[in-house]
Amino acid sequence: MKKLSILGSTGSIGTQTLDIVAFHPERFRVEALAAGSNVELLAEQARKFRPRLVSVATKAHAEKLEGNIPEGITVMYGEEGLRAVAAENDASVVVSAMVGSAGCEPTLAAIEAGKAIALANKETLVAAGHIVTARARRRGVPLIPVDSEHSAIFQALNGSRIDDVLALTLTASGGSFRDRTRDELEGVTVADALKHPNWSMGAKVTIDSATMANKGLEVIEARWLFDVDYDRIRVLIHPESIIHSYVEFYDKSVIAQLGAPDMRVPIQYALTHPERPLSPAESLDLAELGKLTFRPMDFERYPMIRLAYEAGRTAGTATAVFNAANEVAVARFLAEEIPFLAIERIVETTLEKHDPVADPDLGAIREADAWARSEAKLCKF
Repeated sequence: MKKLSILGSTGSIGTQTLDIVAFHPERFRVEALAAGSNVELLAEQARKFRPRLVSVATKAHAEKLEGNIPEGITVMYGEEGLRAVAAENDASVVVSAMVGSAGCEPTLAAIEAGKAIALANKETLVAAGHIVTARARRRGVPLIPVDSEHSAIFQALNGSRIDDVLALTLTASGGSFRDRTRDELEGVTVADALKHPNWSMGAKVTIDSATMANKGLEVIEARWLFDVDYDRIRVLIHPESIIHSYVEFYDKSVIAQLGAPDMRVPIQYALTHPERPLSPAESLDLAELGKLTFRPMDFERYPMIRLAYEAGRTAGTATAVFNAANEVAVARFLAEEIPFLAIERIVETTLEKHDPVADPDLGAIREADAWARSEAKLCKF
């Protein structure tokens, strides 16, 4: 039986991971869960899965949680609690599913503890890819992708050499506004942006999908996961989200991974690889679907994807700044403080002001992250 810890258990990836655990109770045991402020859902998860440890954001949240969960479950909070869930328990696999750069340090702690990482927190590699991958190699720890796009590439590469790869192509749904022109984006609301046509995701990721920042983050993540340069990473809009990504080899063979848009499929594969047990997801019926459609990526329509490539090629602290500025801008939009199109303007302005540090250590990354957040909070548009 495989023992799991989940960082971000009350989020979209975390709850769907627990769906897989419930579907395969003979395969998995939950050792530890970490959440932020959703105490009610975490208490429900603790009662159902009986982990040995749970952690929440603050002492007040911990006090609220105690008394609402079974006896014998240790309750912790803050950074100490995250570290305990990530590294200080008997789990062999840590599902890194926290949203944002806050997931970086607990993921590094899990790597240092020798845990296998099922990685859904793309910001960990975006901000500190050179550090994370180097430490994983040194510790012999696998980084198994959970994102549907990276899981697809991981599966398509099975048994192949990365030296034989001509290009990796990440597919993108196009997000909530894929059929709107830029002029039609003026005045769109938060509610409009949260109506993703294909996927069930959290608010932040759904907004990132609408701006294409999410795909930009995935491009940077792919560079580190698969050790390829940006010239070999491409993006294609595929509205149906059936081909999750594909690999083209130098012999011009193309291997793609297909499936219904259900995150439980890549989550389960990350947990059971190389086995493929029965999934709770629906089977794909191509005859019923009828056709698949594709559009080239438009870097003018989606400036965030252009900014991601530019930050990735600049490297150093530029990618951490891209991510941090985007997190703040999205939060400002969700709070209805700024219009939708201001997200990309804030990110671009912050990047233009930044003086990148090459080959940064964690301290320099933290400083760049903090600087970018401060700039993005104050940025006018």
